[in-house]
Amino acid sequence: MASSLIIASIAAGLAGSPMPDAVAFAQALPVVRVQAQGNNKNRNDGGDCRAAVAQALQQSGGTLLSVRPSGGQCLVTVLIPGKGNARPRKETIPVPR
Repeated sequence: MASSLIIASIAAGLAGSPMPDAVAFAQALPVVRVQAQGNNKNRNDGGDCRAAVAQALQQSGGTLLSVRPSGGQCLVTVLIPGKGNARPRKETIPVPR
């Protein structure tokens, strides 16, 4: 008897609390994934892609998905919102370091 009362109370509480919108939640918390290649211990080797990320985001108007250094450039992957009802698209933008 007590367990069904507890379950009913929990269900009533959950029914009254709205779930966050997944898209709004994802836009509020950007996901950054950095993939390091090689075994460089020298931090001044030009391996920093922060400026490249800022440039790619400004250029595309998208949301950062990932960034990785590749040779003399940074490969910045962004999610670009669709127009109207179109789905967003994923684009990888090479940016010189």
